[in-house]
Amino acid sequence: MSVFPEPDPSASPRIRFGAELRKIRLLSGLSQRRLGNLIHMSVSHLSMVENGRRTPTLDLARKVDAALGRGRELTDLLDRLNRTADQLPRWFRPWLDFEQEAESLYVWELSIVPGLLQTEDYARVFLSRNPDATAEQVEEYVAARMARQEILNRPVPPLLWVVLDESVLHRPVAEPEVMKGQFERLLHAGENPRISLQILPYGARNVLGLLGSFTIADLSRGDRSVAYIESQRAEDPVSDRSGDLKNLSFIHGSIRADALPRRESLSLIKETMRRWTT
Repeated sequence: MSVFPEPDPSASPRIRFGAELRKIRLLSGLSQRRLGNLIHMSVSHLSMVENGRRTPTLDLARKVDAALGRGRELTDLLDRLNRTADQLPRWFRPWLDFEQEAESLYVWELSIVPGLLQTEDYARVFLSRNPDATAEQVEEYVAARMARQEILNRPVPPLLWVVLDESVLHRPVAEPEVMKGQFERLLHAGENPRISLQILPYGARNVLGLLGSFTIADLSRGDRSVAYIESQRAEDPVSDRSGDLKNLSFIHGSIRADALPRRESLSLIKETMRRWTT
């Protein structure tokens, strides 16, 4: 089994760059309108870049660096992120944008905590196991994965429907303190009214999800859905075929029906966390 089983969706240049641009602008004490005036860009365009809804350009990065006296900070960041994204398979790159545009995300995870709910330490455990990644690249991947989670901090974040197999709670993928921090993150997420977090217990005997994990994104630009499939016997990992989506929607619904209710799921996470810490 590969220790780096899927391309890392956290490497999207749009997400990471937008988050860094917003942070630098706020640290400089500038409004979007003021920065827009300095670099001759409309507020709406700048806002879309910061929110990850428009692809940044090197020209934009250079203008912001020059206007704020940042040297090549944003220019070098965007160059690194673009080179990282170029290392991903071409079939995977569209998923980075689909996730950003989603109004709802339906996640079934068989083996690990999904990226949108991972802590930095938990993410670092997996990303550092890529034998081809340098220490610097690992930290870039970790930071990018955390930036990817910014979609959950929007004024109106996507609805997140997550079901985790119980094995995710018991698999010792990291040191106890890392697992404890990850469970605390799950408990916090489980209290969010826009996040439904459930655990599929061993006793449910539901085998439909054993073929692999997947995520379905219902997009905001009309009646369209797209899925990222790890191993549900689909021809391509990223699919908008009606047959794949119909099948995956049924599987996710069946798994959710057999999963523990929300409160019982959170109680199981708390109980498991106590066992990890004792």
